[in-house]
Amino acid sequence: MNPQAKLLSITSLFLGSTITITSNHWIMAWTGLEINTLAILPLISKSHHPRAIEAATKYFLVQAAASALLLFSSMTNAWYTGQWDITQLTHPTSCLLLTTAISIKLGLVPFHFWFPEILQGTSLTTGLLLATVLKFPPITLLLLTSPSLNPTLLTAMAVASAALGGWAGLNQTQTRKILAFSSISHLGWMAIILVYNPKLTLITFYLYCLMTIPIFLTLDTIKTLKLTTMSTAWTKIPPLTATLMLMLLSLAGLPPLTGFLPKWLIIQELTKQEMTPTATIIALLSLLGLFFYLRLAYCATITLPPNSINHMKQWQTNKSTKMLTTTFITLSIMLLPLSPMIFAAP
Repeated sequence: MNPQAKLLSITSLFLGSTITITSNHWIMAWTGLEINTLAILPLISKSHHPRAIEAATKYFLVQAAASALLLFSSMTNAWYTGQWDITQLTHPTSCLLLTTAISIKLGLVPFHFWFPEILQGTSLTTGLLLATVLKFPPITLLLLTSPSLNPTLLTAMAVASAALGGWAGLNQTQTRKILAFSSISHLGWMAIILVYNPKLTLITFYLYCLMTIPIFLTLDTIKTLKLTTMSTAWTKIPPLTATLMLMLLSLAGLPPLTGFLPKWLIIQELTKQEMTPTATIIALLSLLGLFFYLRLAYCATITLPPNSINHMKQWQTNKSTKMLTTTFITLSIMLLPLSPMIFAAP
């Protein structure tokens, strides 16, 4: 891809996200989301592979439908209340339409079908943008409108997302699809606490990005797209594949790694809200995700490929790991001791 075109796409991507995050008018928020959609399309289809073109087409159609719903929701609210302010979404029909539109944009169940297919059709770096940066503006809109949203609907969608993200990821062999279902499952955890503690949703999203970014960067470094190649990739950069296991376990939410923190805080908050059965169900559903993370970790670090030729294993390579990757790896594994600072935050 032309470097100038790539720079223009990435700049437009961050511009669109900034417009949506900082706006308080529905039309400006919608404009930012449209800029985002148009900016990511060249990055999805840059390989000119039929699968990439198909992914770009699907992404455009899905996002266009979601944007139309979002615009319809804001116009309905303005028609009945005379308010274009994002925080003044009070009409029940508008709230329902907005929940649907944002769920489509994020890939929450039952509007999740597009996300794994599109992630499978793109490169790992574009998949990283789709799984992290492009989810931030819709989540911001959900946070701004959280007092008006229906808690029962969000809880039902959240539990369904956690269940489907776990179940559907079990039989996958493609790493990008596994990470897509992992994203759907984590979105369920964010949605379940949104109405009760919006700040906790934001913390969960930040920590999810912090844990997902190094996994995508590591898989891109060792050029691994499916489980069969992962089991033979451990000799390329052994220290990196060894830390990949810890990153995957952190994403699964095992203590004493970073990923345990959001799950712990969400279960604590649900218990305070007297939603203990819901907390129990979503905690049990996270075990499904733990299974396929363990399978990924097993393929990456514990199995040895069958090899009949006796030769010296290559334990050291000349490849250097980028500083950005190592920084994110450290943060994704070792942030749990900082949890008292989060509790102390106003």
